[in-house]
Amino acid sequence: MPTALVVDDEAHIQHVVSLKLRHDGMEVITASDGSEALALAINHRPDIIVTDFQMPGLTGLELSTAIREHEELADTPVLMLTARGFGLTDEQLAQSRIGDVMTKPFSPREMLQRVHSLLQQSQTSTERQAA
Repeated sequence: MPTALVVDDEAHIQHVVSLKLRHDGMEVITASDGSEALALAINHRPDIIVTDFQMPGLTGLELSTAIREHEELADTPVLMLTARGFGLTDEQLAQSRIGDVMTKPFSPREMLQRVHSLLQQSQTSTERQAA
């Protein structure tokens, strides 16, 4: 059973994302800010992180960059949720290795599809490295 870390300071978004992932059979850990999320990621080593961009503590971008500094988390896929109209530059995406970005409001069904896609890409990459 994959584990997802869901990070959002908006309780209703955190709830919707968590519920969708749990109904899909995932274990879900939640955090309300980037600093809490980093500590949880280090302790629990989730298979994927779904994070908001704008949060107290660390932003989603800073969180994604920070997890790359931990060898055991370096390849953890990240799905970034962001407010409409906010754009991440290609340089920011490359530096933080964010796997995908979704604009709020988003379809929970599409979010789940993107989570599955990122998990599959991560698994394929891990299998290639092991071969």
